[in-house]
Amino acid sequence: MGRRKKEPRSVHRENVVSAASRLFMEKGIAATSMDDIAKAAGYSKATLYVYFKNKEEIVSILVLNSMKKLYDYISSALAQHESTEARYNFICRGLVQYQEEFPFYFRMVLDKINIDFESHDNLPEEKETFQIGEEINEKIKHFLLSGMEKGDLRSDLEIIPAIFNFWGMLSGIIQLAANKEEYIIKSMGLSKKQFLDYGFSLVYHSITAKERAL
Repeated sequence: MGRRKKEPRSVHRENVVSAASRLFMEKGIAATSMDDIAKAAGYSKATLYVYFKNKEEIVSILVLNSMKKLYDYISSALAQHESTEARYNFICRGLVQYQEEFPFYFRMVLDKINIDFESHDNLPEEKETFQIGEEINEKIKHFLLSGMEKGDLRSDLEIIPAIFNFWGMLSGIIQLAANKEEYIIKSMGLSKKQFLDYGFSLVYHSITAKERAL
């Protein structure tokens, strides 16, 4: 135990966050108490409060981590190819891979993110989360603008609403496929991949320039 006390503060915080993440995936955030987290991480509750003020601070770190992971997936997807459709397909594949590897993070990304930083009650992670989200949106903005300039995408797209609809449609399809995979197979005779490919194609053709869609 003496050796453990000598470990850097960052190591203890990471231990707690890792334990909390596992519990949140198993039980949900609301049903998980600080007592649960302390026990899972191997700390006393008093020690836990040395590293974190409350459960909300732990959640804020997990949300930030999820946004960082999403940024990496999107950046990697957009760097793979130059053609609009290929880049779109890689974005979709990246999001599916992200959801399959980090289902809890994927759900967290879809939750409400604080954008009011006038209050002194904000956690530092909240502002960083917002900033990373804005960087992700900027990458999607450049993807859409590039597609429009090439004549691949509709020229009448309103960029900001298009970005949010883009996220809403893709994330909705991915989460639906994850939640209803058995139903999709039995009722539609489609594999999860076939269902996703069909949905992604529908979304892409909704933003494709008419002459390119023919």
